[in-house]
Parts: sequence; C-alpha cells; structure tokens
Amino acid sequence: MTSPHLEPFLAELRAHANPQKAQEMQAYHKVARPYLGVANPMLDAAAKDWRRRVSLEERVALADALWQTNIHEARVAAAKLLTQARLRPDDGPAWDVITSWVPDFDAWAVADHACMAGQKRLVWQPSRLDEVELWTRSDHMWTRRAALVITLPWTKQNHPKPEELAARDRILGWAASYVEDHDWFIQKAIAWWLRELSKHDPERTRVFLEVYGEKLKPFAQKEAARKLSL
Repeated sequence: MTSPHLEPFLAELRAHANPQKAQEMQAYHKVARPYLGVANPMLDAAAKDWRRRVSLEERVALADALWQTNIHEARVAAAKLLTQARLRPDDGPAWDVITSWVPDFDAWAVADHACMAGQKRLVWQPSRLDEVELWTRSDHMWTRRAALVITLPWTKQNHPKPEELAARDRILGWAASYVEDHDWFIQKAIAWWLRELSKHDPERTRVFLEVYGEKLKPFAQKEAARKLSL
C-alpha cells in the first residue's frame, strides 16, 4: 500500500497537544503509552479532513502507520479514518488492517474506537462473523472482548431479517460461553451487549438472563437488565 508521509499528520495532532491533559489521560487510561492530550472533537475533525485529502489506499496505509506509533491519539485517529459505512471499491484492505490491530488491544478506549470501525465492515460483509468467532477462543482477553463490542450492530434491529436473527443468536451463544469468565471487562462487555439488545429484543434478553444470569457478576446482571421494563 502507498502511504502518505506520516510526519505531517502527526504534526497536526501535536499542534493541539496539552501536556496537562496528557498526564490526566495517562492516569485515567492506566496504560503506559505516549499521550498528547488532544480532545476527541479535534480528532474527529482531523480524521474527517484527512479522509478528504487522501485516497482509500493511502488512508488505509496512513491509518496503520498512525496505529504503529502507539500514541493514544494517533491510534484513535487511525480508527476514525476507517470508520465509514462504505469504502469503495474494496473494503478488504481496511478490514485486514483493523483486524491486524486486535492483538494490540490493551485498553478500552482505543479498542472501542477500532471496533467501531470494524462494525461498519462487519455490517457491510456479515460473513466476516466467521473470523470474529475465532476471537472468542483467544487467550487474549481484549480479543475475546472485541468479539462482543464489534458485533453490537446485531443488537439494534427491531425487526431483524432471518439471517440477522440467526447472527443475533449466534453472538448470544458467544456471550453464554463467556459468563463464567469473571474478568471485569468481559463481564462488562456481556452486560453492554445485553443492555443494548434489551432495547430492541427484551424477550431474548430475559431468556438469556433467566438461563445464565446467576453466573454473571452482580454488577453485570444489574447492568444487563437496566433497560428492561419491569
């Protein structure tokens, strides 16, 4: 892939750096990596501008180059560069880059931004769920968690088509396989998926909680049921 020179894009991010905010962010995220202290709205604006300035091929390469810097804001910007419903003519390279980042996940904010980009690619080509299912058997907690975060779009249909309903049940099966994993982030991801599902499919949510709720940590049970009407 042809990549535009990385430094001018990093320079744009650094121009908005706030050292005090950077220290606060590192303390909040608790992951040892460089932080610039750049606010999220600025990253949104930068990514939008960069998408206009470079081709899709260059954008994919730039996103990966930004990710490899390990700078928090660069990784978030990398994900935002690829968060788009349609990537024409071929979104395969973008999907490949996004999935190549998954083993690097080590904090929720960066992982969630990357998963938001991945959600668009999954919805565009749902057959990629076969690949995501492999993540559920990973030894890497953040990879297992990503399987639920990246599939959140399947919680949102009010009137799912048969294939969407089958995917919903498939992913609920993944969540069921996680319930005895008491890592906080895994429990939180299960609760997140169920809470979102409860807004559109309360019956499936209730059934899941009836069968598996007692195996969840109390906070996850409560969070999963929070949007269910009593």
